[in-house]
Amino acid sequence: MDWIDIGVNLTDKAFIKDRSAVLERAWKAGISQMLLTTTSLDHADQVIEYCSEFPQRLFATAGVHPHGAKQWQADSNQQLKRLSADPAVKAIGECGLDFNRDFSPRNAQIKALEDQLSIAAESRLPVFLHERDASETFVAVLRDFRDQLSGAVVHCFTADQKALYAYLDLDLHIGITGWICDERRGTHLHPLMRDIPAGRLMLETDAPWLLPRSMADKPKNRRNEPAFLLEVAQCVAQCRGESLQQLASHTSETARTLFDLPTPE
Repeated sequence: MDWIDIGVNLTDKAFIKDRSAVLERAWKAGISQMLLTTTSLDHADQVIEYCSEFPQRLFATAGVHPHGAKQWQADSNQQLKRLSADPAVKAIGECGLDFNRDFSPRNAQIKALEDQLSIAAESRLPVFLHERDASETFVAVLRDFRDQLSGAVVHCFTADQKALYAYLDLDLHIGITGWICDERRGTHLHPLMRDIPAGRLMLETDAPWLLPRSMADKPKNRRNEPAFLLEVAQCVAQCRGESLQQLASHTSETARTLFDLPTPE
């Protein structure tokens, strides 16, 4: 089966010692392509450089996470425009709103998000979005830009039915992670899986974080990695009443279409 992990933090320090082995395990598990996420403009060049080693299989986002929105400066627009022109960059982000931790002032988060949405509209790149406890403001901001955007995915969706329906009404895509495998906080997602149409759903690990708690043999270091995407897929397929083959087929097709990914040789 052919799987695409749309959210991997592969250049995180957790992978410094064995990144090549992590990739090999992913390829063997059937993960054909990955989108490597960035959270700051300084980080993006490193991610893009790493993607150049695997031009058919690894791709990047470029943007500023809401946690770092207070660092969004007058010249950040030009920096991001430069990064977005690189052929490895397939989306603007990770950007959005996080009113759960509020590591950056909310007005700074909104400003950084609006600027990045404008760049996405100009570049015709889709947007890789982050949202925590901010769905109403998030929808209000996105609604003003949606007609200008080529597409967008709400990465690591963990919210409720109301937020899901609002995002689907805006024709947004939904990314599901190992959060759904967490019996303590993710079971509310199970009945929502059937509400996400094929063509709007994608899968991701958010590795090295969000190790699926449903795994029978968890690694001792508790580190998540792309090969474990199949654990997420098994849960999602069961919730949707689909086979793994059906799920792999439509989620991979959706990812390739949204992010304009080549078919691997």
